[in-house]
Formats: sequence, C-alpha cells, structure tokens
Amino acid sequence: MALPDEAASMSVMYKEDGAMARILLVDDEPNIRLFYSAALADEGHEVIEASSWAEALRFLEAEPLDLVVLDIRLGSQSGLELLQRIASHPARVPVIILTAYASFQDDYTTWLAESYILKSSDPTEFLTEVHRVLDRRSGRSVNIPFQPGSTLSDASLL
Repeated sequence: MALPDEAASMSVMYKEDGAMARILLVDDEPNIRLFYSAALADEGHEVIEASSWAEALRFLEAEPLDLVVLDIRLGSQSGLELLQRIASHPARVPVIILTAYASFQDDYTTWLAESYILKSSDPTEFLTEVHRVLDRRSGRSVNIPFQPGSTLSDASLL
C-alpha cells in the first residue's frame, strides 16, 4: 500500500507508449499560464501555451492534443465562443474550463466542457481533475488514494 507522499508522486500514464498528455493551456494572463504550465509540466505533461483565440486555433489545427485547458475571458475575446469551436472540431478534444469566475457555471455553453474549475493558488484540485478527464478519455479509471484531510465529497470527485 502506497503512503500518501508516495501516492502523490506517482505519475499516471495516458498513452499506450507511456507518454504523458499533450495539453493546450489557453489564458491571456502570462503569470497564470506560467503557474499552471509549471504544475502540468511537473506532472510530466507536455504543455503548449496560447494567449489568444488565434493562437489556440492554430495549435488545434496543427497539433494532436489530448486536452485543452481554457480560460473564459481572453482579453476582449470570449473563451466560451472558443469552447463552442473546440466542441465542434472533428478531433473531439476534451476541455477543462479554468477560470476565476464562478458566475459562468450556469451558462449552458460551459456544459460543453468536461469540467469547470476555479483558479486557485493550490493546483491540487486542478491536477486531480486533469488526471480524471485524461483517464476517462483513455478508458481507464482513476484510482487515487484518499488523502488524509480530504472529505468524502472530495473523494467522490476522483
């Protein structure tokens, strides 16, 4: 049985060849991209960053991606409109909305995303959700041990 510290350091593989996921991170704020990109890279993922609609669409057309992490507000552009474009893209790439705005959860457009996460200075919930979405896409079930200090409602998210 793995101890909590050991479980936290274990990587989950997502592809048959053992490679980690290619993730497109779309946010107009450089510091936010840096923070979440580092958290994903520390997990072994390849992270591609985009600061705008145009950049994100270029990567979607040119790169095979496993996941898109998308902010709702991209300067003067709407991440929700980009979400609609991604949802209609033939590649069917799953999307996690990562935003500072809880108020958009009631917008039916957000239902096109696999998940809706509020930005936080602690990336734990975000990384858990990334693993859950990628595992569901790969057809594997997530088996992350219950961590001391977590609640049962936290465990049900896994």
